Amino acid sequence: MTEDKIHGWAAFEAGTAVKPWSYTPRPLGENDVEIKILYSGICGSDLHTIKDEWAGTSFPAIVGHEIVGKVTKLGSGVSAHQIGDLVGVGAQVYGCLQDDCNACSRDLDPHCPNKVFTYNAKYPDGQQSQGGYAEAVRVNANYAIKIPAQIEPDLAPPLMCAGATVFTPMLRHGVKKGDRVGVVGVGGLGHLAIQYAAAL
Repeated sequence: MTEDKIHGWAAFEAGTAVKPWSYTPRPLGENDVEIKILYSGICGSDLHTIKDEWAGTSFPAIVGHEIVGKVTKLGSGVSAHQIGDLVGVGAQVYGCLQDDCNACSRDLDPHCPNKVFTYNAKYPDGQQSQGGYAEAVRVNANYAIKIPAQIEPDLAPPLMCAGATVFTPMLRHGVKKGDRVGVVGVGGLGHLAIQYAAAL
């Protein structure tokens, strides 16, 4: 990474090929952090996006939303993070988080009308978000989740997407030790759901 560029691997057209590409990131906002990416997992959504299977991919696109890295820059308003913190980023990098937002006020910020997903989404200023197959990423600090020291950094990326996807309904529905949990399919998400349920 240079001072004004982030280097990554981007898709330039529908398919599975990615090529080196550099982009100018948005200015670091007062509530943002910049993260030096150490690890980035591969999610099925990444492939659907670069293949344009969901239609609407804006190329060039750097995908990747299972990101783990270290905080290297802090916006002036960030107090929950320090330089060097190990953090993870999932599928979202911004939500308004305002009390008068019907979604954010109910902890449903993925439904915020102003949400920005980690890649292939637009910020209010029109710049496209770019994901984790890169040297660095800038995100709103609320979406940089501290990784506990007990978790090896190279094992943490899938927890940012697959892990959150299966743990969130368990949390919302108050699943506890002794409850019966049904898991349909033992793939990337299902194997984590089984581990979470067994550990309750």
